[in-house]
Order: sequence, then structure tokens, then C-alpha cells
Amino acid sequence: MTRKTVAFLALLAVLAFSAVRTRAATNNSSYNPNEHLQAPSQAASSQSGFNGFANLLHPDQWQWLKKFSLIDPNSWPFIPVPEVATDPNSGTTVGMLVAFLQTNKRHEITSIFAPDVETNTTLGPGGTFRYLAYPSEDTQWYAVGGIQQKIARFVDVDYQTGLTRQGRWSFEGRFYFERDPTDRFFGVGNNSRFGNQTNYTDEEVFGLATLGYNFNPNLQLSYTFRPRYYRIMRGAFTNLPSISTLFPNQKGLNGGTEVLNVAMLSYDTRDSIEIPRSGGLARVFAGFADRAFMSSMSYTRFGAEVRRYYSLNRRITLVGHVFVEYEPAGNEMPWWTMASLGGEPSLLWDQQTLRGYGAGRFVDNNLAVANFEMRTRVYEMDIFGTHGILELAPFFDIGRVGHSMSYDPFEDTHPVGGIGFRGIAEPFVVGYVDIGFGGEGAAVFSGINYPF
Repeated sequence: MTRKTVAFLALLAVLAFSAVRTRAATNNSSYNPNEHLQAPSQAASSQSGFNGFANLLHPDQWQWLKKFSLIDPNSWPFIPVPEVATDPNSGTTVGMLVAFLQTNKRHEITSIFAPDVETNTTLGPGGTFRYLAYPSEDTQWYAVGGIQQKIARFVDVDYQTGLTRQGRWSFEGRFYFERDPTDRFFGVGNNSRFGNQTNYTDEEVFGLATLGYNFNPNLQLSYTFRPRYYRIMRGAFTNLPSISTLFPNQKGLNGGTEVLNVAMLSYDTRDSIEIPRSGGLARVFAGFADRAFMSSMSYTRFGAEVRRYYSLNRRITLVGHVFVEYEPAGNEMPWWTMASLGGEPSLLWDQQTLRGYGAGRFVDNNLAVANFEMRTRVYEMDIFGTHGILELAPFFDIGRVGHSMSYDPFEDTHPVGGIGFRGIAEPFVVGYVDIGFGGEGAAVFSGINYPF
């Protein structure tokens, strides 16, 4: 999926104080079910996200003209951000994003409205609508969508409630549509060659529902149902071969349908969902898709994940993450639903973090990865009506994929080192620009939320 690299000035202007480079801006359709398992330490305003959006148009919002000062950012009605982005998949993008923030009396962000207009060297002019709402500690939702002149389209709407697990049930519902002409495929396997890079357009539509039963605020059993439509078309880049030219016999070239069912047991002791500094998260999952249940393929998958957070002092937090996945399906699975390694966020079976490579760089039936960070808060100030924190995070990632279940996860791995720049607006919002260096050079990623 597309990954945009935001210039460092944009990081200081927006990521450090409003974090509006959403996952929709990165066009990542991958999903991390049950990510929100425990309440943040402080509640946001009880004002609904829908009312928050309506309030943007209220006459009171235009009283800024009486207070406006060019040299005082706190008096600005919105945050203007020049976009200068590069992407190994989609090329260079320039544009302008404007971010409107709403905060409560505790200076916590309750909503972000951040549209932009831009032009890309390959995809042409376009724009993106973004609205993220944090009406309470128990409910969050967002709606985003974008279009560009050449092929690219997406719509992403997500609603979550029961995040605090104080009640018996939690729920998440999501709708996603995407047509992305920048995707890459290098072949299946841990040693797939960079020189075999191909381009294609993926057209994807899925709906998702996750229902969680809360035994207590720490222990949850959940079920995820995700019907998915996936098709492959010609990509936007004429300087790369199409996937059907270089891999004419690759399973999955005609796309398919997938009705995924996953059961997951999780135990969460983190002190915060979005900005954890102590505690941990452990979860195991098992899932299947089957032709007898309207899928075009049959397979099973299972795996486990552990995250751990240690605060050395007020400024420094050490973070560790380990994930393993197995898919005993032989040659049954199409590549676009296999275990995927590469890119920024950790998204369970959809994608795992390896920040020196692009999203989905390595795919195969099985996967193992470990990630480590030292998150260090280096600067804090009140700006744009909220409390902003700038964080530096040197990191190390190492992982691999394997075809056979008997593969050695410690052999022939792909190590990555790098540095992350994070902007935090507590208690919910984290924006990042992470720069990683791997065996094929540098890769840069931006978005919201920690990778794990």
C-alpha cells in the first residue's frame, strides 16, 4: 500500500502537535482487530464526534479574526501544512493540508478535520477528506476518503465502542474500498529478488465486524468476520513490468473472494491504549477461510503476539514486540492473503513491521519478527490548544518469512535499524515519521499511532 514520507518541517508543524497524517493518508487497508483493549488513563470530552464536526461551522468558530496574530500559532484557526512527500511506490507528491483541531477543557484533542489538495508526479492532482473523532474514552470513529486523477480511489469508515471493556461487550465495524495503482510484488519467499519488482492495481472492498466478550477489563475473547472482494488490474507505472508479465503463473492473479473468520484471546495490562508506557499485551489467534463458506480458497492460519513496555523514567520507555504466524496451507493461498512482512504498522495477519522495506516486501506462508524501540521524550509545549510532545525513538527490527512450517526463524533474517520522530497529543493521538535502513536502502513511513 502507498506510504508517504512527510518532510521534517511538516513533522514539527503538525505531527508533533496534531498528528493528522492518518492511516487513510497512507492508503493502508490492513486492519488490526481488537487493538483498543483497555481505557486510556484520562477520558476525553463526552461531546459526540458528530456534534464536533458540526461545530466547525458554528459562528463561534470564526471569532478567531479578533484574536489572530501571525506570530502566535495558538491564535490560528487551523494549522496549514505544506506537503512534500516522496514514496518508493508512487513517486513525489506536493500539496497543502489544513488541520482543524477541537479540544476539551483539559486541552485533549476531541476531533481532527484535515482535508488536503495535492498533486503526484504519476497519479496527477487529487485530494483527501479526513475526520477523526474521539468523543469519549469508550468510543472513537473516523471517516476518510480520497481521489486522484489517475485510477487511485479510497473510502474508509470505522466505528469502535466498548474500548474501556468496563461493560460485557465491545464492538467494531468497518467499511473499506480501495483502488491503488502503486502496489508492488517481488515474488513469494524470504529471498525474493528486488530486481523482480512488478507493479499492479489492487481493487479491494471489505466489510468487517468484531465482537468481543469481556471477562474483565484485561481478558477478552473476540470473533472477527471479514468478507473481502479482491481483484488485480494493470498498475500506473510504465517503467515496471506488470505482475502478469513476470509472474504469469502466480496463484491469485485473478483475484478472489475471502470470507475470513478469526477467534482471538487477548490479555492486556497496558496503562493506555494509544500511548502505553507500562504493562503489556499478549494475544493468540486462529482463523480460517473455506470454499464451503463462500471463499474462493480454503486455508487456516494461527499465531501469537506479545508487546511489552518498560518506563525507565519520565522520559524514556523501552518497548519490545514479537509476532509469529503459521499458515499450514501449502500452495493453496494466493499471495495477497499470505503472511506479509514490510512497512510500518503491526497489523496481525495483514502486515508486520519491518521498517527498512516497503509494505508487503516479503510474503509467504509463515512469518516471525521482533521489534525494539527506545521512545524518548525530548521536548514539550502547549500549542494549538493542546499539549504537544516531541519524541525520538531509535529502533531495531529483525524478521523473515518462510514457506515450510519447519523453517528456522533465526536463520537468513532481514535486520533493520533506524530512527523515529513522533508527535504526541495526549491522551489519544500519536503522529510519526520513521526512517529505516535495511538491505535495500532507506525507507520512510508516516502516519498515526505507534507501530506496536
